[in-house]
Amino acid sequence: MTGFGSFVAASAASGMLVVQPRMGMGDPARMRKGLLATRSAAATTVGTITLDSYTRLGETGAARRALTAGEELNGYPITVHPPGTTRGMLAGVMDDGFPVQVRHGSALPEAIFALLPALGLHASEGGPVSYCLPYSRTPLREAVRSWRRCCELLVAARDGSRAAAEPHMETFGGCMLGQLCPPGLLVAISVLEALFFRQAGLRCLSLSYAQQANAGQDAEALAALGRLAGELLTGTDWHIVLYAYMGVFPQSPGGAQLLLDEAARLAVRSGAARLVVKTTSEAHRIPTVAENVLALETAAAVADHERRAPPGGRATADTGVYAEARALVDAVLGLSPDVGEALVAAFAKGYLDIPYCLHPDNAGRTGSRLDADGRLHWSSVGSMPIRPEPAGRGTSIGSAELLDALSYVRRTFDERAFDLSAVSRPPFRGFGEPPSRVPLPDNQQDGAPLP
Repeated sequence: MTGFGSFVAASAASGMLVVQPRMGMGDPARMRKGLLATRSAAATTVGTITLDSYTRLGETGAARRALTAGEELNGYPITVHPPGTTRGMLAGVMDDGFPVQVRHGSALPEAIFALLPALGLHASEGGPVSYCLPYSRTPLREAVRSWRRCCELLVAARDGSRAAAEPHMETFGGCMLGQLCPPGLLVAISVLEALFFRQAGLRCLSLSYAQQANAGQDAEALAALGRLAGELLTGTDWHIVLYAYMGVFPQSPGGAQLLLDEAARLAVRSGAARLVVKTTSEAHRIPTVAENVLALETAAAVADHERRAPPGGRATADTGVYAEARALVDAVLGLSPDVGEALVAAFAKGYLDIPYCLHPDNAGRTGSRLDADGRLHWSSVGSMPIRPEPAGRGTSIGSAELLDALSYVRRTFDERAFDLSAVSRPPFRGFGEPPSRVPLPDNQQDGAPLP
């Protein structure tokens, strides 16, 4: 079977952006229908099986009880359904023209990875840092050990069968906490997780970056990520994957669509091979299969239009993202020849320090801020081996400013949508409130997101 990475590489070589949903259902029949709809979309797609929260936390018993009680899970409980059930769900769906990736969010995912080869699944994502610090209180050293064993499981399956597809691992380091992490650190963690995977024997990787609040800074970050990967991952098959914005989403359908369109254009301009999409319903509820398919097809159409457009002639600005990321990577790798041990030591020393992350192994001495145009800067660099911000740029921010920064993208894109739909508009009635003339779904006219 053609591997996940090989499919993406072949698609990129033919000029096609691969688009991917974030989709998971507890019922195998519904999961199959979701995958079939993704496969049939008018786009170059790969499939996703997103696991449920119980499975991510290793609570198999709770997932089983929920299924027995007929409760609707927020993902596919891969460790509960019998292997034959999952293989049947995938039969006639997953093949050389439609590979499928398992997405899980687990800091300790060995039980998940132990199942994958027997199910014919060879692609997953995450990492010892990116799925530990944001999502758990698991000690980082324990997560590193667990992820190393997961890699060993994939390598053993590959080496034990000539028919096995090349396993693929995607770093999640470019998405730390989704927002307000300056891009130099995001790039560095994504590269370091890729180096961890390669050292553990994996040969096919993707490196992630999540869309932030300024398209120019994002373009620079993606260029830095590709440059570092080219320098440090020689002899490895790799590609770049961009995530549509992971933070507080616009509440208006128009604002959400403008943000998603910008993600598709950014993917094309930056040379990313794959785009993980979101939908216009993100601010309100879990999207339906139909909404996911529409998002895939819209992103593919925007990407195709951008690819055919005349070059803009704008060079990517150099504001130091590459230099910062390189300094962080070099400092971490200098702590130990074992990348996993180096990552543990780096967080202990504060060489890596995620702003606003409350995990016990994170030093918590860094902070960030947004400029008026959405560019991310450090307000404090703590003990990280990078230059502090110039005088006057690194001022600390309070809770009100932090909340304002978290809603910057939502406000900005809802305003843009309203500007496009009305000659004049009233000012916002309050912090973070959507423009009153932007229509919301029928069940959301009060503007309150569903739980």
